[in-house]
Amino acid sequence: MNREEVLKLAKLARIDLENGEAESLSGEFDAILGYVGEVKEVSSSPRKDLGESLGLSSGTVLNVMREDINPHQSGLYTEKILKQAPAREGNYLKVKKIL
Repeated sequence: MNREEVLKLAKLARIDLENGEAESLSGEFDAILGYVGEVKEVSSSPRKDLGESLGLSSGTVLNVMREDINPHQSGLYTEKILKQAPAREGNYLKVKKIL
């Protein structure tokens, strides 16, 4: 980017630049745009589809569906937790009102 492009960008972004800042920013923008170019090259390179690399035909569903299960028993630790609480009311923890 040249100095004029940096000044135009600063004007669009409503940023006031001091004398000499446009030149230093020009070099920094060039470095940033160089990195962006490298990322574009890497991300646009051709690659195999995951299914193809696993030997599956195109469009094969890879997600495995199973029934939902709850590995925890309901209320298993309720009494243990309530015993450790500073205050309780029935089967509930009593906490300070915050609203």
